[in-house]
Amino acid sequence: MSDRKLAGQFLDAAIDLLRRIRDEEADAIEAAGTLLADTVENGGRLFAFGAGHSSLAAQDVVYRAGGLALMNLLAVPGVVGVDVMPATLGSALERVDGLASVVLESSPVRAGDALVIISLSGRNALPVEMAMKARALGVKVIGVTSVAYASETTSRHESGTFLKDHCDIVLDSRISVGDAELTLDTVPAPFGPASTTVTTALLQAVTATAAGALADRGIEPPLLRSGNVDGGHEWNSRVLEQYRDRIFYRH
Repeated sequence: MSDRKLAGQFLDAAIDLLRRIRDEEADAIEAAGTLLADTVENGGRLFAFGAGHSSLAAQDVVYRAGGLALMNLLAVPGVVGVDVMPATLGSALERVDGLASVVLESSPVRAGDALVIISLSGRNALPVEMAMKARALGVKVIGVTSVAYASETTSRHESGTFLKDHCDIVLDSRISVGDAELTLDTVPAPFGPASTTVTTALLQAVTATAAGALADRGIEPPLLRSGNVDGGHEWNSRVLEQYRDRIFYRH
């Protein structure tokens, strides 16, 4: 089989997943976008968290041209990405009980805010505990996960529950367990992960929905513009100053 054919198969698989979330997650996307718009309108702050490669989708909606300026990254040292050495440490920290509580207690997250928690499997202690503790604080939680893991794997949290069980809104990425879209007789392991592509698309769809909902209410969405277009820096300076008390990546 040619490499070109494999490339086409992977892209087709990714396109099929995007079509599925467009059609099957439309209501959840609408609800999540509305929740973000409600939070902005009511003076709340927005946060996103993901561990390991799930952090890529969280980072994609923070300080992003075309994105909401109020979205902040809730960073957990050692689990934000594969820059930590050794990279396997991040995976180990996801399974540590109590870490999420410490993170939330030392973060600016408070009642009335909204927190997006991204975890493909939703089975590790960190995202489960973070959702539980956040909701106990009065924070609205949007979970982005593959619901299939709940029926095909076991939880690693002491409660036996998954991220999906502790969210106000769940966005199901529809990613298969194992996150690999391709198989080949001559390759001993499945390959071609699509979770990052699908999850980032889900969250950008939510952001677009939130922006539209705010505009429908007569509220200018606090959007950032590209610094590489004329007037972009001036635009962003205005928005960042206007919402400085709700933006934490500048502090």
